Amino acid sequence: MKSWLLIFASLALSAHAFAATPELSQETLDDIAKHERIAAAHTEAAKCLRSGKPDEVCEGALLAACKGIAFGKFCGMKH
Repeated sequence: MKSWLLIFASLALSAHAFAATPELSQETLDDIAKHERIAAAHTEAAKCLRSGKPDEVCEGALLAACKGIAFGKFCGMKH
């Protein structure tokens, strides 16, 4: 009985692994890229703050990294 359960679970996992991924529109792909760039900018800002640099320095770097893809003092996403 356990071997059948193991076989069934293996087949289910294999089917899931080979399932087709949904096709994404160019707009969605662009949004994904923007989110990734903003996330990277925020990660760098966190590292900057963690290093002990002043808020003004780190926020300035964040704003520069987000120019053209986000808005506001804290690099928010435009939707």
